[in-house]
Amino acid sequence: MTDDPRLVDPDYDKHGGFPNFQAAEPGPGFGRFLIAMRRAQDLAVSADPDSETWEQAADRAEEMVKLLDPFDSGEGVGPANRVPSLPGSGSLLMPPYRVIKFDPDGVELSVQFSRFSVGGNYAVHGGVLPLLFDSVFGMVIHAAGRPISRTAFLHVDYRNVTPIDTPLTARGWVREAEGRKAFVNAELRDPEDTLLAEANGLMIRLLPGQP
Repeated sequence: MTDDPRLVDPDYDKHGGFPNFQAAEPGPGFGRFLIAMRRAQDLAVSADPDSETWEQAADRAEEMVKLLDPFDSGEGVGPANRVPSLPGSGSLLMPPYRVIKFDPDGVELSVQFSRFSVGGNYAVHGGVLPLLFDSVFGMVIHAAGRPISRTAFLHVDYRNVTPIDTPLTARGWVREAEGRKAFVNAELRDPEDTLLAEANGLMIRLLPGQP
């Protein structure tokens, strides 16, 4: 018996449908674009201009869509989530994090939420934190050298209000591994080391050809 799924499934590097992501080098314009888009997201949920200004903003947004629309491409082709040097690896789906530690015994990220992630009373929306933790879990699995896995469950405990515009630290690690299963933990802390939220979950290694 072997634990190497590539010997059973020659296409395993595609992970049953997952793109085989490679780092992208889209040029400095993409970084500038992300900065502008992140600010645009914040303003989309916070700005309160007059009607004419909204019309102008809509015109410019539609113009940008028209510019980029001919270049729409498949998953894993565009640079989003494939530029490790950029915050959030170049993905607008994620809050702008940076990887501080990436080792078999765990990962550590610096992350800062902005107005776009507010749920109410200037606190980060509770639904945003599972997104962060799920991404941390994926990084933990990769850093630990385990094959690509899917999340079987993810449980979050909210310990304190998570603030915006504050540098935070997210950490994750494998608590226990058993065959295809990896039980993982993660936490989010503020600069005073206050525990804001913690998570535990189960990541299950994909079977050959499993999507």
